[in-house]
Amino acid sequence: MHTGSGSPTSNGAPTFLMCPPDYYDIEYEINPWMSRRRQTHPERSRQQWQALYELLLSVGAHIELMDPVPGLPDLVFTANAGLVYQDKVFLSRFRYAVRQRETPHDEKWFREHGFEVVHLPEGMYFEGAGDALFCGETLFAGYIIRSDIRAAQWIGQQINKRVIPLELVDPYYYHLDTCFCPLRPGMAMYYPEAFDEYGRKALQTHIQTLIRVRPSEAARFACNAVVVNEHVVLNTGCPELENTLRDHGFQPHSTPLDEFIKAGGSAKCLTLQLR
Repeated sequence: MHTGSGSPTSNGAPTFLMCPPDYYDIEYEINPWMSRRRQTHPERSRQQWQALYELLLSVGAHIELMDPVPGLPDLVFTANAGLVYQDKVFLSRFRYAVRQRETPHDEKWFREHGFEVVHLPEGMYFEGAGDALFCGETLFAGYIIRSDIRAAQWIGQQINKRVIPLELVDPYYYHLDTCFCPLRPGMAMYYPEAFDEYGRKALQTHIQTLIRVRPSEAARFACNAVVVNEHVVLNTGCPELENTLRDHGFQPHSTPLDEFIKAGGSAKCLTLQLR
């Protein structure tokens, strides 16, 4: 596999961290999508991950790779490793013990690649770029299901950025990146039913253009997309959203990721932007 340089390309395309799915499987159940009675197909998982990897390269992204580790099936979901801001990474503090085992491997990778690793204070749960997404200069933070509101506020103080907390109310949309996707400053797509009333109003107040995703496409993880400049990479089965994105000047690219939806993840969950 070819990997990028670890820095943005000259046209502003980002660098992402990914982890091959060598040991990916459903070994436990920590969200409503996961069922040990519905196992993954290893070869199909590898094919789908590889197709996503190659698609991101084709639209100009750089990709760095983390080595997979036996016994850590969710290490493939690199979005949850932490939140990267400039040369710092705010390392995740996972709510579930089965995922806490990933943190030493995440920390080792970041240190070896020159990032300053920041640990959150004890007692705060925070699940990285799964629950913390920038739209412009504002950090939108999902909380209550996996991450704590205090964690996002603490990070906002460290980087001197405004934080807008968004309470998640549907256990199927347990991370913010399953129901909200910034597209560019002032524009995002979202699934309104995943938020409480305050959260919906906060999004409408602070983001000029919001694209509403219909329930059937939200369930296809439409919002769990990767944005590379004008390109939007997402799971298959979201034709209405794809048409809307084209109307707004984006180029959607769909690729099947059903094996990863079995664990509650899709394109965005499989990538971590290294700012």
